[in-house]
Amino acid sequence: MKVLLIGSGGREHALAWKLAQSPLLTEFYAAPGNPGIAEHATLIDVNTEDHDAIAVVCRERAIDFVVVGPEAPLVAGLADRLRADGIAVFGPSAAAAQLEGSKGFTKDICARYGIPTGAYQRFSNAPAAKAYIRAEGVPIVVKADGLAAGKGVTVAMTVEEALAAVDDCFEGAFGEAGAEVVIEAYLDGEEASFFCLCDGTHALALATAQDHKRVGDGDTGPNTGGMGAYSPAPVMTPDMVERTMKEIIEPTMRGMAESGYPFSGVFFAGLMITAKGPELIEYNVRFGDPECQVLMMRLKSDLLPLLFACANGTLDKAVAVWSDDAALTVVLASNGYPGAYARNTPIASLPGDTEDAKVFHAGTALKDGVLVATGGRVLNVTATGASVGEAQKRAYALVDRVRWDNGFCRRDIGWQAVAREKA
Repeated sequence: MKVLLIGSGGREHALAWKLAQSPLLTEFYAAPGNPGIAEHATLIDVNTEDHDAIAVVCRERAIDFVVVGPEAPLVAGLADRLRADGIAVFGPSAAAAQLEGSKGFTKDICARYGIPTGAYQRFSNAPAAKAYIRAEGVPIVVKADGLAAGKGVTVAMTVEEALAAVDDCFEGAFGEAGAEVVIEAYLDGEEASFFCLCDGTHALALATAQDHKRVGDGDTGPNTGGMGAYSPAPVMTPDMVERTMKEIIEPTMRGMAESGYPFSGVFFAGLMITAKGPELIEYNVRFGDPECQVLMMRLKSDLLPLLFACANGTLDKAVAVWSDDAALTVVLASNGYPGAYARNTPIASLPGDTEDAKVFHAGTALKDGVLVATGGRVLNVTATGASVGEAQKRAYALVDRVRWDNGFCRRDIGWQAVAREKA
């Protein structure tokens, strides 16, 4: 099978690493890719926002299957464009990708189909949104409706903080994503990430993870795209997984089909495990980043047929087998992230991969033969172990062998699970 992977981040490096292990793979390409992905696939220099150009690449290389990594091309309709040419695609249509592209759309789906989530209202102007906040009180959650790279959400503990978040949205801090605002009730509990493949009529549960959004140790500082993650999430017991499938995933799958937006791809459900059980915080329509990295380290099955089953409607025949080991990833980010940071800083050296540890490239490039950091989140140092604590020790031992003067990381990734293991 000739496969094209779209994307250039750590999530895509993890997918590329896993896809490259498939005996079904005959030729493997990635666009635009990164130096880590280049170890597994032939990179193609093409603008991934130009859907016609991607279609030309697929035609010229006789691509059988396209795996779309990031959310932006899906929301923009890349899967639709390629399917129109008869190319199999892993990823939802633009209409179905509204589950991530519009938080208001998702909340409306939840309301229509009885999916447990926080109470909410949608607003298109600041005065009405602020009046609602003052009436409801805090804590309260303010979200930019559209795609904001994981940064358009404010969990406000004071009215002033909530009002400022509304101003940020309507004054353009998140661009078009903030043209509408969703304000919702604060859910009290423990967060978890749940992943599930879907072909439109069948769903296959994958695995669970927990990520660390805040930039600083002890979950302090501003939100980021994610500073680290581990899998499995101890809070997601077998009973909680079963409830999540029955109460959240399956009603969403049925509701999307009934609404005229059949969903094919991966449901990434951000959950809050409350006293009532699992409640939906938000949906994403692609693998998490950095959650994908820990999932791929634990997946024992061949990834390629699993993703292809989503595209051809045969997911009911698929099985995913997982390692009992835990996996943990630490994000190395550029100094200053999530604020301003220097680009093109040299990375002197990286440790080699082992059977239980790997460094995934997230924001890197080769400049005149030198590996440099080009993004905010740059490397994902990932390891496995018999427990989260063991995986954590291995990951940080690897972190300490990275030679990059402009990087930093949190030193407490996995703290909740490690505390549980020690209890």
